[in-house]
Amino acid sequence: MGGHGSHADKPYYLYAKHMYNLDRMKYLRVKMPFFVFTCFSIRVVVPVYVIIFQQRKTAST
Repeated sequence: MGGHGSHADKPYYLYAKHMYNLDRMKYLRVKMPFFVFTCFSIRVVVPVYVIIFQQRKTAST
């Protein structure tokens, strides 16, 4: 029957309280700049790709 909050899942719910403690993350000085750079790159590259794709599509017709 289970569902949310069953006794079998209890360790996962106890762990989830401390999942996002950034001050305890290992290699924080490496991971966070990499994460920010990745998000920024995706935010720039996707619209540029869409524009190029649309221009090629309209130029070929």
